Amino acid sequence: MRILLFILLLAIALFRFTFILPALALETSAGAKIFDANCSSCHIGGGNILMSHKTLKKEALSNYLENYDQDAIKAIIHQVQNGKNAMPAFKNKLSNEEILEVAAYVFQKAETGW
Repeated sequence: MRILLFILLLAIALFRFTFILPALALETSAGAKIFDANCSSCHIGGGNILMSHKTLKKEALSNYLENYDQDAIKAIIHQVQNGKNAMPAFKNKLSNEEILEVAAYVFQKAETGW
């Protein structure tokens, strides 16, 4: 019985890794990789381990990022480039393209609810 259960679980795992859903494929985008390498230690799952109310969820971004409601991507780019309070600036660490990629990723995740 244990062997049968193990084989079934292994088959399910292999199936999930072999046939990735399109929505999950977005998780491996360049923006996701940059986010994982530079941002996720503080913003895991769109949260904020230092200031719990300053998450990366749409409502919070709208509240604390200047001009977010007028141009969300530009507001996120500004935040990533310049940092603020406990968040460091990344303009000297990431290229303009990497900043754009991570901003697009954060925007997309905020729009879909993390």
